[in-house]
Amino acid sequence: MLRELGFAVLDADSLAHNLIEPGQPAYGEVVREFGSEILGSDKRVDRAKLAAVVFADRAKLLGLNAILHPRVEAAAHRQFDEWSRDAARNAAFVEAALLVEAGFHEKLDGLVVTWCRPEQQLERLRNRGFSEADARRRIAAQLPVEGKLRYATEEIDCSGTLEETRRQVEALAQKLRRPSNKTSF
Repeated sequence: MLRELGFAVLDADSLAHNLIEPGQPAYGEVVREFGSEILGSDKRVDRAKLAAVVFADRAKLLGLNAILHPRVEAAAHRQFDEWSRDAARNAAFVEAALLVEAGFHEKLDGLVVTWCRPEQQLERLRNRGFSEADARRRIAAQLPVEGKLRYATEEIDCSGTLEETRRQVEALAQKLRRPSNKTSF
């Protein structure tokens, strides 16, 4: 919704996925850490295989996060630096499930926490194709929403209708949009 409203949004998951492609910064380290069993026949990291390994073992998840989080953060800062050269640009956002867990929120100007009820979160993951067990493991890997809300400068309640969520996002956009430097006559 923020993209539709003209805001720059950095997708941390996509960034992380790019970092583990062959020839990219984290590829070799991830393969060394988790073994060639996580590779597909094309020698690319099979994210489903990697997810099965890390979401079954908290220590392995922490190991993957230790490899990826600093690189994702560095890439995000490079992108923000590029965007900041555009003086007319409005606020920019990082879309990431683990911002607080990675400590990245401390280096940002604010934190917008989007949330819904736990049963909705589970249902939404199931609708995206995750088994109930996989969905529960992914949810368990995150700080509970109450913990994230403690750090929030803004929050969006996504437990209602899509239109209710859209109204909240539009209100946030209005609050964060830079005033135009143009004078109207």
